[in-house]
Formats: sequence, structure tokens, C-alpha cells
Amino acid sequence: MTPHLAITMGDPAGIGPEIIVKACVRLKDRIAAGALRVLVIGSTASIEAAKLAVGATIDIPETAIDADWPALATLQAGPQAGPIPFGELTFDGGNLAYRAIETAVRLAEAGRIQGLVTAPLNKEALNLAGHHYAGHTDMLAALTGSNSSVMMLAHGNMRVSHVTTHVALEEVPKKLTPERLRKVVELTHEALADLGLTRRRIAVAALNPHGGEGGLFGRQDIDVSAPTIAALVAEGYDLVGPVPGDTVFVKLRAGQYDAVVAMYHDQGHIPVKLLGFDVDPATGKWNALSGVNITLGLPIVRVSVDHGTAFDIAGKGIANEQSLMEAIDYAETLASVRKARAAA
Repeated sequence: MTPHLAITMGDPAGIGPEIIVKACVRLKDRIAAGALRVLVIGSTASIEAAKLAVGATIDIPETAIDADWPALATLQAGPQAGPIPFGELTFDGGNLAYRAIETAVRLAEAGRIQGLVTAPLNKEALNLAGHHYAGHTDMLAALTGSNSSVMMLAHGNMRVSHVTTHVALEEVPKKLTPERLRKVVELTHEALADLGLTRRRIAVAALNPHGGEGGLFGRQDIDVSAPTIAALVAEGYDLVGPVPGDTVFVKLRAGQYDAVVAMYHDQGHIPVKLLGFDVDPATGKWNALSGVNITLGLPIVRVSVDHGTAFDIAGKGIANEQSLMEAIDYAETLASVRKARAAA
């Protein structure tokens, strides 16, 4: 079966519409050949505006939720009072971002799509519209009824999952529990299998400098992480740690590990984004953004771009679609693996 992916637009005021249009242009031959089907969910008016912004003539016709969709189509996610201007934070933008995700989840649960790829939303707009989530990950967990989800960033061989993400640093030590660490390791191991890796060696990053330095800098690595890691190793996991945070990602990049479990948002995000953002040294601006965000622990496949809405350049036709292209590739791979597993 040809994989049918949904791409949610995120906030229509951001760069989501234009990177989607650019990606569809690059994918049009595969779509025409029947190798892929794509349903764009969001604002149909914003897709048309994005086509003008990037100078694209590709046809992405509007469809209805209960229709027999063509191989490439756009589905309006919810009510829209009027055109949403690029670069502006609005109630409608936040509401459409939520409605797009809600629609995609229900379609995935019904088996009408096999994977979900998400363009960026704006958290302030989302909350302005009355949808009080910190971002996609916890929204998807709530919509699917999942009691535990994990964020994994991926760029090349840099695969980094997170024990915590959008919480204050002072809350991180409280959330590092044996149960949470075990769940993150298990889901990371499963994700490596889904991505086709035969070796699944995982390193757990230390929370404290030098792994706590024998307790001088904190005892979480000694009292929580170390015994949990030992128990998982005894169960057969290829797992090491806690490895000090200032060296663990260098070792990951060198291929000593296949993934790292990071303790908190910035610990895991900084190394992946440092390598994934291609910066022009002459101008100080980035030329391309590479890398994806995979949500583990959901009953559906979800992969996202690893960047924000970029309101400052939205509508100018200059946003780079590379991260979205990578997210589509990952979603195809994961959807295919899940399909094969279900059929086995």
C-alpha cells in the first residue's frame, strides 16, 4: 500500500505553508508515480498565498474529509474568519494549528493516513486560542490518550531522546525517576529498531557535571540513573552511563553510540541543532535547517521539523524546506515498519 501521509501546516502565519509547498514541488514526481500520497491539513487560503510567495504553480486542490482524496490535496482544518497574514500572532492561527493536529490524529486512528508530519506551531498563539499545551508533544499525547511520550531529535547519526523537555530546569531533578528513565530507554531502543538499526547502543547522559563527582555536585546520577541503567543492562539492553554531558555527544557523533538519552531540553537540543543548522559565516544567517523531531510512545507515527515558525521571514518565499523533507522521509520509514510489524 502506498503510504498516505498527512502534513499539518502548524501556524499558517509562519513558514509552514511555504515549506509545505516547496516540499510538494520536490515530491511531485513521486506523488505522480504513485509512490506517495500527501494530504495537507490547515488553511487552504494559506497554501494559495504560499504558492504565490514561492512562485510555485503546483496544483494542491482542496478536498473534503469524507471524500476520496486525490494523491495530493489540501484539507481545511477548521473555521477561518478571514485571511491570516504572515508573521502575525493571532487567535485564528493558533486555533487552526490545533484543529489541524486534531483532524490528523482522528484520521490516523481511523487508518486513513499512515503517518503524521507536522510543520511548526506558535505556542503563544496556541494558548491564545484556548488550547493550553506546551507544544505538539503533549498535545498529541492528550489527543491519543497516551500516558507517556518522549521527544527524540535526529540529525544524521545524532539521535537524542529526552527525559524532560518543556519544564523549568528546577523541575528536572524531580522528574528524573527510575520509571521515567526506564520508559525513555525502552522507547529509544524501540525507535532504533524501527529505523532499521541492527546495533542499538544507547548512552544515558549525566544530569550533573562529571556525573555528580561522587556526590559533590548532586546525587541523582548515583542514586537514580546508575541503578536503573544497571537493571536495564541485566535485562539485555546495550546501555551505558551515566556519561558526563560534556563528552557524551562527541562520542555519539563519533559512532560509539547509536542514541543518547538526554536529561533536559537544552542538553539534548543544543548539540543536534548546532550540527543541523548550516550557517553562512559571511552573513551570520543560516542557509538550511536539518534534523527532525520524532515523538515516541504514541499509537501513531509523528515526525516534525526541528525549527520554529520564523514569523520574521514568513511569506517571503525564502524559508528552507530541508527539515520538512527529512521529516517526510522518516515518517515513511516508520510507517512502513509499523505496517510490516502489524502484518507479521
